[in-house]
Amino acid sequence: MCLAFYDCCFFVIRYALSSVSAEGYILFFQKAGEFILPNAKVLEEKKAQVAALKAKFEGAVAGVIVDYKGTKVEDDTKLRKELREAGVEYSVAKNTLIRLAIDGTALAAMDDVLNGTTAVATSSADYVAAAKILSKFAESHDNFTIKSGFLDGEVISLEKIESLAKLPSKEQLLTTVAFAFQAPMASFARAIQAIIDKNGEGAEAAEPAAEEAAAE
Repeated sequence: MCLAFYDCCFFVIRYALSSVSAEGYILFFQKAGEFILPNAKVLEEKKAQVAALKAKFEGAVAGVIVDYKGTKVEDDTKLRKELREAGVEYSVAKNTLIRLAIDGTALAAMDDVLNGTTAVATSSADYVAAAKILSKFAESHDNFTIKSGFLDGEVISLEKIESLAKLPSKEQLLTTVAFAFQAPMASFARAIQAIIDKNGEGAEAAEPAAEEAAAE
């Protein structure tokens, strides 16, 4: 009878806390029919983690949420290195903390995919890097899947993430633009040089003519 009463109370409290904001949430644990309140240090750490995730989402122009289940340490290390070199932040996060970080924002639409193992990849400047690198990694790792993603604070479909992955990288785009500008600039430079050369020939031809006129 006593245990049934505790179980009932636990359900009521858990339901009540499900809508608590990130700034004021409190985590409860049930053990042997008793409620244990985490100490102040644990609560502060959780709040800091939520705040960091929230700042990460707010400062990102694009992001991808993945399930990294079954990924080998060696493969994970290589993936993190590639993402880091591309300017993408990648970290594992608890689903409950992510929910608190995106609560009340447009990104809350990702709530349905927040289950199992979850990692977050965000970029503050590059729109395609995360989608491109993670999509390529998922193709060669069966258990690694893309759950969701976002652009400029709005959740996008998996189809749009695939489309982003097919776009040229930032470096490729810059190279293309550089070549596009280089061609007309090179033509312009050659035209200017031709004019300079032509004027130089005219000046050289004028000097003998002036000398002959002076002799006469």
